[in-house]
Amino acid sequence: MSDRLSVFKTYKLYVGGKFPRSESGRVYEVTDAKGKWLANAPLSSRKDARDAVVAARKAFGGWSGATAYNRGQVLYRVAEMLEGRKAQFVHEVADAEGLSKSRAAEQVEAAIDRWVWYAGWTDKIAQVVGGGNPVAGPYFNLSSPEPTGVVAVLAPQESSFLGLVSVLAPVVATGNTAIVVASERSPLPALSLAEVLATSDVPGGVVNILSGRTAEIATPLAAHQDVNAIDLAGADEALAKELEIAAADNLKRVLRPQPVDNWTTTPGIDRLTAFLETKTVWHPTGSLGASGSSY
Repeated sequence: MSDRLSVFKTYKLYVGGKFPRSESGRVYEVTDAKGKWLANAPLSSRKDARDAVVAARKAFGGWSGATAYNRGQVLYRVAEMLEGRKAQFVHEVADAEGLSKSRAAEQVEAAIDRWVWYAGWTDKIAQVVGGGNPVAGPYFNLSSPEPTGVVAVLAPQESSFLGLVSVLAPVVATGNTAIVVASERSPLPALSLAEVLATSDVPGGVVNILSGRTAEIATPLAAHQDVNAIDLAGADEALAKELEIAAADNLKRVLRPQPVDNWTTTPGIDRLTAFLETKTVWHPTGSLGASGSSY
């Protein structure tokens, strides 16, 4: 028998492309579905939330300004890295959600497929929701989607990985930057996803991941003047109402919790369009030739 001691993993936050411990120095115990200790996770503070907003805002210009095709390539690289670390995520999801290894593998494979699916939409969504508009006059009238900005995402509480990917991927696929509040009870798959993002081509600050008490972290994010939108997927009814009131103060775009019985079902494009704004440009057509004909 080996007398070697196991090396326990230290889970950290992911902010601005780096892995800080919580500013407060606090941690909390994470247990599996049977109550067995798994790890100590960082207990994020309000200061951590504010730091994540600063990082997300700093990254927004470069990420939203990248071509849609390039964003798709970057996100596909994340899926490649997830595929290579599939065994780790199967283990973490099985522990987090009390699933068998086979059921956990199904969840992880669905999450990877979901990431690829959204990566493929990056250069297609504009063709679906944008276009030319018929107007009464000699003008081109063109509508095109643009990202909302910095989006706070409360990850689903029960689906620690597939649900997380389902709410995060569409936000960044459309050019937004994100601050993710991981599942309070099962944050480890989200914190491990941060390691994948850091070793992919995703620029630092595009995705920031915080763990801890959902209400404690979400409250300052909902009220923050530099957060443009918030997805309340991981909030219960009482917290969602409180956060929606706080978000109304600066006219945040709010996506209220939607009941989802099965995260494996085809998601559609609703979450892609939820955090897009539409810019409409008018341009005179001008005249062609001596006859004065126009377009």
